[in-house]
Amino acid sequence: MSLAVVSSRAITGMAARAVTVEVHLANGLPGLTLVGLPDTEVKESRERVRSALQNSRFEFPARRITVNLAPADLPKASGGFDLPIALGILAASGQLPEAGLRSHEFAGELSLTGELRPVRGALAMASAVLAESSARALVLPAGSAQEAAWVEGATVYGARTLLDVCAHLAEPDVSVPLPRAVVPLTAADAASADTKATQAGDPPDLGDIKGQEHAKRALEVAAAGGHHILFYGPPGTGKSMLATRLAGLLPALSKAQAVEAATLASLSAQGFDLRHWGRRPFRAPHHTASAAALVGGGSVPRPGEISLAHRGVLFLDELPEFQRRVLEVLREPLEVGHVTISRAGGQATFPAAFQLVAAMNPCPCGNLGHPSRSCRCTGEAVARYRNRLSGPLLDRIDLHVEVPALRAETFAAPANGERSEVVAARVGQARERQLSRQGQLNCGLSSRSLEVQCALQPDARDVLHRAVTQHDWSARTYHRVLRVARTVADLAGSVTIDAHHVAEATQYREAPPS
Repeated sequence: MSLAVVSSRAITGMAARAVTVEVHLANGLPGLTLVGLPDTEVKESRERVRSALQNSRFEFPARRITVNLAPADLPKASGGFDLPIALGILAASGQLPEAGLRSHEFAGELSLTGELRPVRGALAMASAVLAESSARALVLPAGSAQEAAWVEGATVYGARTLLDVCAHLAEPDVSVPLPRAVVPLTAADAASADTKATQAGDPPDLGDIKGQEHAKRALEVAAAGGHHILFYGPPGTGKSMLATRLAGLLPALSKAQAVEAATLASLSAQGFDLRHWGRRPFRAPHHTASAAALVGGGSVPRPGEISLAHRGVLFLDELPEFQRRVLEVLREPLEVGHVTISRAGGQATFPAAFQLVAAMNPCPCGNLGHPSRSCRCTGEAVARYRNRLSGPLLDRIDLHVEVPALRAETFAAPANGERSEVVAARVGQARERQLSRQGQLNCGLSSRSLEVQCALQPDARDVLHRAVTQHDWSARTYHRVLRVARTVADLAGSVTIDAHHVAEATQYREAPPS
């Protein structure tokens, strides 16, 4: 037969759309032509497939070969089409029976020797195959198959070489079948692995931070309500240490959330590390990152740092050192929890429900407000430094917390603060109260929900009114302080929001010293 059809998948945003790989052999000048909007990665598969077939002791047909990747209007950009193209050529030339192709979908990059290399988006592919055609099995490189096996109910097989796949398809009842990929870790094994990693790597713990009780309390409030937080203070006061402790205060991810976070990591250039399954993501891009690196982009859009931090923490250190136009792209995702990337060929929407932790110095030299060091910055330099951050962006950050310089006797004393697990227990209880009361965290309450869930006692209303009048806060800031007050009350186990809850919340909107 001179025509063969093989099923595969193309990654577009978070989705893995079905692609039909049609291979036709005809008389004419020998050559391989690829059509169907192939990107450079796909066009280069011609040489990889040719060498892989020959080194696997197959015959590469000396005929005119046309490969069509349908639908024609869907861009294809992945080395994962190598395997289905190679199988299509073998089936069209009669070297492989076509019957076995109908019950499988294939993706995998070929080396010149015929070995299979991992591909991006294995989790997304497994989810799509299960949703659209659960009777089909997905054949992937062995490294990607273990990743895809986390999709419960999907049939995934892992192969190491092209010959393994062909042997499975040619005589499935006689030859040794491809090994079916299984979830690499049970929940208990994952917890045990995390414990071993914890013991070996000495992970960040809140109890290691000396002093800074006000900042640690603010971090607890941020964790409990899902609020964004900005730390400011001189260099070396513990801002970065505080930021790295936030993920350890958050509850464990649910199975669905873990799959979602892993799927996004799988779509990135780095791929997903199975050892990180179930852990809250922590992303800390350098301040030279571009807008596309932060929110995602590319001709075929890929997730950026804010999406890779989905369900976790995004830490932006030295916040004013980021380009202003780069920071401004954060404004909408901070509000809506997702980002939509538009290109001429279509749109891709990635989730971006992250918690932002930012850190900055009070001035370019960092010593403004320091008790023992003098600031050498001019007023104009300080104003220029702070103007790199727009008011609307700062307005979207719930907590603004000073991290002051410590006295020598404080950081010379042994650490004796609360451990992360103790604080995490309180955070978990506060989150349970929020979810049982309103079905979401306080950070996501709409203005209408605020009227119901954040009703203030008369004295609490007076405290908030005085703060709004004194600081001339905007309506957005007023609502954010109200959400933080609700979180403070939840941490205390209080049904009502009292004056001292509001008073604490207003303290978290302090301006940097001038």
